Amino acid sequence: MIPVKRLEIVIDAPHAESITRLLGRHGLSGWTQMRGASGAGERGRRLADEITGVSSNHVIVTTCPPERLDELLEELRALLVRHGGMCLVSDALWLKH
Repeated sequence: MIPVKRLEIVIDAPHAESITRLLGRHGLSGWTQMRGASGAGERGRRLADEITGVSSNHVIVTTCPPERLDELLEELRALLVRHGGMCLVSDALWLKH
């Protein structure tokens, strides 16, 4: 198994593509996006069942080699400051097949 950092990023639906582009610029081409997440945070409650989906959240999950994490987080933090959202970083083991 390979030690990696697991990132779980929650972002407003309109800004999800900004996150995936950022990941690509940092060489992270694999990610999973879950659309229509609901919850509550510093910007209030977000519902996933509205008609347009504009104010719903998306959750993006990816992994990052530990040596690339700091540079990625610096740029990601700036994006989250502008648009809101959150990022959780945890240690993980990737079962590569």
